[in-house]
Amino acid sequence: MPAEPDEHARMPYQLPFPPDALAEIVVPDAIPQDERLWVPQAENVWFRPLCLNRSQGYWMNLLKVRKAGVLSRHRHPNAVHGFVLKGRWKYLEHDWEATAGSYVFEPPGETHTLVVPDDVEEMITFFQVNGIMYYVDPWGKNLGYEDVFTKIDMCRAHFEKVGLGADYVTRFIR
Repeated sequence: MPAEPDEHARMPYQLPFPPDALAEIVVPDAIPQDERLWVPQAENVWFRPLCLNRSQGYWMNLLKVRKAGVLSRHRHPNAVHGFVLKGRWKYLEHDWEATAGSYVFEPPGETHTLVVPDDVEEMITFFQVNGIMYYVDPWGKNLGYEDVFTKIDMCRAHFEKVGLGADYVTRFIR
């Protein structure tokens, strides 16, 4: 990094930001105390939206699971990044286990079956999903999909139902 004079080191940037730049997202309570911020996805499975990027087709969220067993089998056409905050999980197709503190890179084209072990009471993982999650059976037959737009729709419906208002989701959309 280039050095700058000490008298300017703590001075904020003095020029205007680009007029068409998107606003930042800051979520101070990413793991919220308010349970209404967790959007139900399936029985004992929720997600907490952090960034729903409709212009680039990705989403970033926390996934919370309070059940053991198979969560889903899915394929990704794009890369996925994950960071385990609590608990642990694995894919049936691999011999590794993702534990608290683990980072996971899922390459494009991989299909895997997410399983939460029987002795895990709660798992929370931060995921960035690019593109879609394409749900399949063990032989690759399509069972459905999720993308940033279905996630936005799920958030709108849930936030309306719990009294936060459908527009609550707009704070996460870019």
